[in-house]
Amino acid sequence: MNYFRLEEKETYVHIQLARPEKYNALDAAMLKEFREVLEKVQGYDQKLVLLSGEGPGFCAGGDISMMKDFSNDEAYNELMDNIDAIVTTIYTMPKIVVASVHGATVGLGLSIALSCDYIVAKKDAVLSMNFIGIGLAPDGGGHYWLKERLGVHHAKQYAWEGSKLSGEEAEHLKLVDMVTEEPVEQAEALILSWSRRPLQSMIATKTLYHQAGKDELAYYLSQERSNQRKLSETKDHQEAVRAFMEKRKPEFRGE
Repeated sequence: MNYFRLEEKETYVHIQLARPEKYNALDAAMLKEFREVLEKVQGYDQKLVLLSGEGPGFCAGGDISMMKDFSNDEAYNELMDNIDAIVTTIYTMPKIVVASVHGATVGLGLSIALSCDYIVAKKDAVLSMNFIGIGLAPDGGGHYWLKERLGVHHAKQYAWEGSKLSGEEAEHLKLVDMVTEEPVEQAEALILSWSRRPLQSMIATKTLYHQAGKDELAYYLSQERSNQRKLSETKDHQEAVRAFMEKRKPEFRGE
């Protein structure tokens, strides 16, 4: 594996995003490998999974290099197929998945964290669904996860504002479940306590809720795929990409 570390423990499997020099930003190759890693983990006996990121942040979202693939039908659909498979697998796998987030947890990175069953965040983590900053809208099921956590009204506002929240602010809004100074250690302690509980009962509850939500998630993923393609062709998005490359603030015109 080039972009992940996978470690089997007695009671859980630890998946670690391992592209720290890029804040674990997800490019096409990393998304493909992520999907393969999750498929592999599904076959493991352990019923608990820890997802974390190596280096200074959990995941800075989608790598800006992927934007060039949006105009190519085959490349774009492959990207979105992998994103859809990643979040759907996490959401539906018969295991309890705990995300440990710190530093930048942004865009697609936040969507992936929100697809997990429980989120432990570092107090000073930076969480943002700032797709609007590049003239796009949430993907990776972002609309669905925000609706589930915040309700439609507040989900719209959070997506529109593109604001940054600390771990503590996110916990106050119920966007994450726990904050701590040591998120990996706290997540491991939580997993250990759950390993001594009737896990099959917990998984049965997850399965009941999430199988009911699977069709709704699929709807959101389908609409996000369509939205993202259309938005990638807008003048505002193209301006955002130019501004990023030129290291300046974009000048949006609503076009």
